Amino acid sequence: MKKPCLLIYLIIFFDSLSFAGDGDYAVSKIPQVLLKNADAVVRLQEVRFQVNNTREATEWNHYVITIMKESGETSSGFADYYDKMRDILSVEGILYDSNGRIIKKMKSKDMEDISGVDDNSLMDDSRVKRHNFYYKAYPYTIEYTEVIRYRNTLFFPAWMPQNDEKISVEFSQFSMICPEEYKFRFRSFNYPGEPEVSTDKGKVVTRWSVHDLPAFLEEPNSPYQNEITPCIYFAPTDFQVDNYSGNMNSWQDFGRFVYALKQGRDVLPDNVKTKVHQLSDGITDIKKKIQILYEYMQKHTRYVSIQLGIGGWQPFDATYVANKGYGDCKALTNYMYSILKEAGIPSFYTLVKAGRNSRPILDDFPSQQFNHVILSVPVSGDTVWLECTSQTLPSGYLSDFTCNRKALLINENESKLIHTPVYGLNENTMIRKVSAVLDENETLKVKSVTDYRAMQEDKLHQMIHYLSKEKIKQNLREQLDFGTYEVNSFDYTEELSSLPVMQETLDLTVSNYASATGKRLFIMPNIMTRSSRKFGMNEERKYDIVFHAEYRDIDSAEILIPDGYKAESVPRPVTIESKFGKYSNSVILEGNKIVYYRLVEQYSGRFPAKEYTDAVRFYDNIYQADRSKVVLVKNNSSDQKSF
Repeated sequence: MKKPCLLIYLIIFFDSLSFAGDGDYAVSKIPQVLLKNADAVVRLQEVRFQVNNTREATEWNHYVITIMKESGETSSGFADYYDKMRDILSVEGILYDSNGRIIKKMKSKDMEDISGVDDNSLMDDSRVKRHNFYYKAYPYTIEYTEVIRYRNTLFFPAWMPQNDEKISVEFSQFSMICPEEYKFRFRSFNYPGEPEVSTDKGKVVTRWSVHDLPAFLEEPNSPYQNEITPCIYFAPTDFQVDNYSGNMNSWQDFGRFVYALKQGRDVLPDNVKTKVHQLSDGITDIKKKIQILYEYMQKHTRYVSIQLGIGGWQPFDATYVANKGYGDCKALTNYMYSILKEAGIPSFYTLVKAGRNSRPILDDFPSQQFNHVILSVPVSGDTVWLECTSQTLPSGYLSDFTCNRKALLINENESKLIHTPVYGLNENTMIRKVSAVLDENETLKVKSVTDYRAMQEDKLHQMIHYLSKEKIKQNLREQLDFGTYEVNSFDYTEELSSLPVMQETLDLTVSNYASATGKRLFIMPNIMTRSSRKFGMNEERKYDIVFHAEYRDIDSAEILIPDGYKAESVPRPVTIESKFGKYSNSVILEGNKIVYYRLVEQYSGRFPAKEYTDAVRFYDNIYQADRSKVVLVKNNSSDQKSF
């Protein structure tokens, strides 16, 4: 039987669309409830995704959005990518005024076609089509219709009618169209009821739709968006990428596909094999051997994104990386796997969804949810984790980029989800000691030594390895919580281990640190670690409160003050204990020296919205306690020089 050509599908699709008549998209027709808090209103969205076979799929996307104000401009244009695996077949665009009258139609020459390669990409076949009417007479409406052909079925698009806060939706619909014999899978969030299912000419059409969704507002420390607004994720059963076929019914099935992509790509050139044995033979400590080989890999490779066809999923072989000295996360991880294999150390290629506070994968929904690859090395009941794209991270440490999340360990027939390391209260620590002198002109000279550990040192690690000294000094000039100050000197030393420590040494001069009123002098004893976290008490909390990471900060400071003052008021010790964390501070006067101590512990967890008032109170109390002041008064007695 001859397969229907794509042109027929396009004709059917465009014939079925209900194009607006003049004035149908007038702003006056938007229901009043959808205008509240809305920067933009989705008037209409129709998405159809058709699985033609396991090798190919087609997506039709038709959407109409009214831009209410300048802050809604992020929704005003069109942008999408294409490559060897994904074609943009057509795009149409129309601009309407506030009364719904057509102002302009997009012409083919108006569409930009630019490279999709970023600074980290050496080889990438992706390009981006983009367009914007650049119309600024608010409100106005844009309409786009796009047709996409997929040359693989590994990825199915998700449906999220509200993809951001301050966007309301009049109507949105998603249709999944598959041959009767093909089974797809889906996982829904915040969708009431079941989808509509019908059969048409040998194809099963499954349809979801929503209407009249008011705009929502993001709240601090709220759950991930798929828990707040309707969202449906889709995944195939059988799929194909290039000449590789697979199945996603289970993580084991998906793991077999990934394993097949990398099979036979672990052969090292002879010179690298020789070097591996020179470096590692005779070393009995397995973790030490892993560290030495990992550092060798780091010194002789660098990360470069390579996204060519199936290369977006398949690693370049170990010989390629050895000869070129670069690779993407897949290639570098496979290279490190090959090095360890040569040394007789088994390890596992492991898929992970990277990113700080990245949305967790759906562990009960096997599908391609990953964007990164790392290496896990089992060692005597423990696991050594290796981030192979980094030239600076120590062996055994995963930063907040990939820690504390589910990952898929790839084994030929036994792939399984595992959990990456969790760095908690006892690992993510900051310990600071400050010695300061206040002179007669209220200028404070500060010397501080701070040890940052684990996730607390992640940002500093990036800074010292990738920024110049001048840029680091500029950052310090901008980020410290002082009015006017000078960075006299700074230094950073790093202890590389599975729980790295960064020591920061600063020498600062802070002008007008204390404030004088008459004969009184006001001094804030908490010099460098004042909390900036405050929640709005008047807000009506709708969503749970989520804290992803936990940490412990300990500060101690000694401030030498000028002679001739005595204490008039000293803050009392503060202790605050809560389900969200713990806080304490104390101020002691010893002669002409103020001694300050502060401890704060932030707990991780998820708390119901009804406890929001407790959270507000907890962080407000810390905010205030951090800014309490010692009040000194000039001692008029000539024989009293100190407290």
